Amino acid sequence: MPSTPAPALTARVSARLDLSSDRRSPASLLLSVAGRPGVAVLEERLEVVGPDGPLTVTAVAVEEGGRMHTLDVPAGDTRVEYEARVALQDSDPVACSELDRWALTRPSRYSPSDALASFAARELNGVSRADLPRAASAWVHTNLDYVSGSSRPTDGAPETLLARAGVCRDFAHVTVALLRAMDVPARLCSVYAPGLAPMDFHAVVEAAPEGVWEVVDATRLAPRASLVRIATGRDAADTAFLTTAGMVTLSGLRVTAVVEPDLPREDPGQVVRLR
Repeated sequence: MPSTPAPALTARVSARLDLSSDRRSPASLLLSVAGRPGVAVLEERLEVVGPDGPLTVTAVAVEEGGRMHTLDVPAGDTRVEYEARVALQDSDPVACSELDRWALTRPSRYSPSDALASFAARELNGVSRADLPRAASAWVHTNLDYVSGSSRPTDGAPETLLARAGVCRDFAHVTVALLRAMDVPARLCSVYAPGLAPMDFHAVVEAAPEGVWEVVDATRLAPRASLVRIATGRDAADTAFLTTAGMVTLSGLRVTAVVEPDLPREDPGQVVRLR
C-alpha cells in the first residue's frame, strides 16, 4: 500500500514586548521580531501601541529576506505585539554567496575565530568538511552546560569556553567561532523555536561547508524542522530582538511558538535547512 504523506505543518508564533520611556523627548527603537516574509507566511500582524494610541512603524529590509522595524516612541508605556501563522515547508538549498564565503569566515565581535584557531583544529581534527557543522555543534553540546543566567550580554565565545556554560546565544557564538576557525562560513540566526522550554527567542547557527546553508543547534532544545527565521547576522550584535536609542526599559517579554498538528522529531545527525 502507498505510504500516507505526513500532514502539512504550520507554526503559530507571537511576541509581546512591554516597554516604557520616562524621558521628555522621544526614544527610537529597532525591532527584530517579525518572521521572514514570503509565501510561507499565511497570516501576520504587527501592532505597536503607545500611551496615546497606535504608533507608526517602518519596515527595513535586511539580508536573507528578513525585516526589522523602526519607530519613535513617546514618554510613557508602549506595547509591541506580533503574531503570525507560518507554513513549515521544505526549504530548497540556498547557496552561500561569494561575499559571505569570505565575510563569514572572518572574526566578529562575539565569535573571534582567530583566537580559537588552534583550539578548533585540535578538537575537530579529522572531521570531514561536510560533517564539520554537526561535529562542531556536537562538541559544544557535549562540553558546555546550558545554564540560564550564567552569562553576561558582553560575553563572547572565549568567555563561554572558559565558563563552560551559557545560554543559546553563547552556544551559537562558540559554534560559529569553531566553524569559522576551520574556514567554514557560519552565521547566527534568531528564530522562533516551537518546543523550546522555557519559551523565548532562540539562537541557532547556519553553516555552509560545501557552499549551501544548513542549520545546527548545539542546545538541542527544539527540533530544527520547526524553526521560524527572524534575523540573520554575523553574531548576536546583528540579531538582537530590541535595540534602543534613548532611555527605554523592557518591563515585560512574552514569546510563544507552537506547531500544528504535531512537533516534528529531531535527529541531530540529519542535514536540515532553515526557511
